[in-house]
Amino acid sequence: MSEPKFTQPARRNLLAPVLVAFVILGIAIALMLRYTPHTIADLTILRTAVYPTHTAYKSDTIVVGRDHAQDDLYVLTTLRIEDRLNLPIFLKDFTATLLTADGEKLTTSAVEKQDLDNLYTTFPALKPLASTPLLRETLIDPGHTAEGMVLLHFPVTQDVWNRRRSATLHVDLYHQGPISITIPQNNQVSSSKSSTTEEE
Repeated sequence: MSEPKFTQPARRNLLAPVLVAFVILGIAIALMLRYTPHTIADLTILRTAVYPTHTAYKSDTIVVGRDHAQDDLYVLTTLRIEDRLNLPIFLKDFTATLLTADGEKLTTSAVEKQDLDNLYTTFPALKPLASTPLLRETLIDPGHTAEGMVLLHFPVTQDVWNRRRSATLHVDLYHQGPISITIPQNNQVSSSKSSTTEEE
C-alpha cells in the first residue's frame, strides 16, 4: 500500500526581505543622526570681570591676634547660551568650580537675583562692572539664545584667581542635565581692590 503524498508549499527565500529591512533600518538611523543635534546647547563666555575685596575685622578687645581679615573675589561672567535641541531648555542653576594652583578645589553657586542689590550697596564699585543677570528658571526656545551676567563669589585673592589651574562654569538644566564651559583668562577685566574695615 503506497503512502499518501501531500504537496508541500515551496520554501520562500527570506534573505531578500531581511536585507530590505536592514537597509530601511540603516536609512532611519542615518536620518535620525543627521537631524538630531549632538549638543544640547552652545555656551559662549563673552566677557569676565573680577572685583577683589579685602575686609579687616576690628575687635573691641585688646587681646593680641583677635583682629582678622578676609579676602573675597567677585567674578562677573557674561554668558551666552544657544539652544541646539529641537526642544526648549530650562535653566535651573549656575555653579562654578575653581581649581587653584595648589590643587585646592572650591565650588560656589551664583549669587541669587534678590541678593544683588544688597551686594551693590555694600560694594558700590561692583555695580558698574555688572550687567543684566542671566536668571534661573529662564526658558530658551529651540534655535534661540539667552545672554546675561552670572555673578560668582570665591573666598580667595585675585592673585589666587590669576594663577588658577582652571575655572569652570556649570549650567544645570531641568531636563537635559548639566553643561559646562571653562572661564578663560584672556578676556578678563580687573577692577581696583576694595578695602573695608568692620567692627565685630
